[in-house]
Amino acid sequence: MPHNDINNQAKSEYTAKDIQILDELKAVRLRPGMYIGGTDKHGLHQILYEIVYNRIDEAMAGCCSRIEIRIHEDNSVTVTDNGRGIPTESIPGQDITALEAVMTRLHAGAKFSNHVYGVSSGLHGVGASVVNALSSWLKAEVRRQGKTYYQEYKQGVPEHKIEIIGDTQDTGTSISYLADREIFESIDYDFDMACQRLRELAYLNKGVEIAIRDERADQEKAFYFDGGIGSYVCRLNKNRGLVHPYPIYTSTMTDSTVVEVALQYNDSFTESTISFANCVNTRDGGSHLTGFRSALTRVLNDYARNAKFLKDTDPNLTGEDVREGAVAIISVKLPQPQFEGQTKARLGNPEVKSHVESAVASSLSLYLEQHPNEARAIIDKCLTAARAREAARKARDLVLKKTGFETSTLPGKLAECSEKEPARCEIYLVEGDSAGGSAKQGRDRRFQAILPLRGKILNVEKAAKDKILEHAELRAIVTALKASADEQFDTSKLRYHRIIVMTDADVDGSHIRTLLLTFFYRHMTELINQGYLYIAQPPLYRLKSGKHEFWLYSDQEKEEKLKELKGDKAEIQRYKGLGEMTPQQLWETTMNPSTRTLLKVQAEDAIAADAAFRMLMGDEVLPRKRFIQAHAQSVKNLDI
Repeated sequence: MPHNDINNQAKSEYTAKDIQILDELKAVRLRPGMYIGGTDKHGLHQILYEIVYNRIDEAMAGCCSRIEIRIHEDNSVTVTDNGRGIPTESIPGQDITALEAVMTRLHAGAKFSNHVYGVSSGLHGVGASVVNALSSWLKAEVRRQGKTYYQEYKQGVPEHKIEIIGDTQDTGTSISYLADREIFESIDYDFDMACQRLRELAYLNKGVEIAIRDERADQEKAFYFDGGIGSYVCRLNKNRGLVHPYPIYTSTMTDSTVVEVALQYNDSFTESTISFANCVNTRDGGSHLTGFRSALTRVLNDYARNAKFLKDTDPNLTGEDVREGAVAIISVKLPQPQFEGQTKARLGNPEVKSHVESAVASSLSLYLEQHPNEARAIIDKCLTAARAREAARKARDLVLKKTGFETSTLPGKLAECSEKEPARCEIYLVEGDSAGGSAKQGRDRRFQAILPLRGKILNVEKAAKDKILEHAELRAIVTALKASADEQFDTSKLRYHRIIVMTDADVDGSHIRTLLLTFFYRHMTELINQGYLYIAQPPLYRLKSGKHEFWLYSDQEKEEKLKELKGDKAEIQRYKGLGEMTPQQLWETTMNPSTRTLLKVQAEDAIAADAAFRMLMGDEVLPRKRFIQAHAQSVKNLDI
């Protein structure tokens, strides 16, 4: 609708009566996305994490050693710790208890100074109160000073004053809540998803046990890592060929800022670096990551020159060279974190750069001097990466010369759309010329582009960059998207904001899809992080009964539909490949935005995603064999 039309629909008068002043918690319920990112499964799990973060703050203060989470059969949750317990007495000069203030006031807590909590995962003081506001009910039980205190809330509003319900010798806090069905799309927690984050928190807080029990399925897990982020790095490097046997680890404190770094090289071609600030995953990096990378590049260059691995005439190793095959965890804990944006994806504190740079430079230099064999292996790895980079540059120059790679010339087989605004455009990466032809005929030419892919895509998990640049199909993808790859990848240049992988629903199609996902995860990670990558879901069956036609996407759907028809005569057609569909059928089932199903590709957990691609596409045969054996019974639609 044109902008003027929208304005014309608004009332002509604008008075003080139109101004609304919302109660704080009512504002949270009206706009929950402002506080937890959304009301989908990510928002649901975020409210769980917010309660856990408060318990982690107790752990970082040295006052808590165990956190227990229980998911009950009705999807209510209880989080218990053995910390100091939230104070229950009245706040001096205020007609409200500390507990009630924490649970009902958005900006209330002990994290606005460094007196109680030296560091915390946030300074906004909104976590507990937001959870309370977005819950049907919440119950707080506090154990401190020999008594057990209790208060209950409904949609954030206290039901009664604090009560003493018993005596105790323990200390700590238990928060039980039921997420509000009026707010969330679903209140069904994903046990595995929760475990991924809790495991991560246990790595980042060594010596703290975090246990979770799911009473719905009678399953439980406990996480405790004495090795902290060193153990985290070892897990990331599991089943990989190691350049040196043990992680390089440092832990220092400068100006109340704790810096922890663990680093270990493997023989892969990819970098896996994850940064945290006060246990918050800073996906977009920030000053701590900048400091780490600067120190790593400088120290390795200095050592290589002093040890004569680099001649005077040789160029310096680049940041890309020294990070190839590096797995690193950078964790900082500081009193006043300055996160950029509500999602806390980037750390902004400028002083942290120098703290991390100094800590890493000192520790890494000492390690290299004390471990000459490991140092030589690391430098050899970096020099090999430099030679590969130079080979890739030459291959790239050759491609530029021959094909106009990354110029204005698009792949000849690309069927472009007429729309030029990236946010409105989508491109289908289609398996095979036959399916590509049907997709070209069936698409909406205004906003849908089609790029057919021929044959198997290169397995980038086992390929150097020069080989990737030489691969015709991958070049075609990079050229069509126009956003480059690896460190040069720039989403602002991206020509489509929906990149849709569309392959056959058979084994070969699944393999090609996995190869493409591996490429995007390793070389265009931001496509996934920013939600631009999708998987098309073509139907497996066409069921026709009388004048009615049904498109079914799984065996389960087929069986349910047959039961629903109650013995009516039905004609069933199974589609092995996309090319078996007419252009019209492909449009109706898989490409029409109003009827299609798209799966957004998301990497919920860095460990899980990294391990999955390494296992499925790497050199190690045994882990892949075990995976196949474990999942063989669940395989469907196998064409043999």
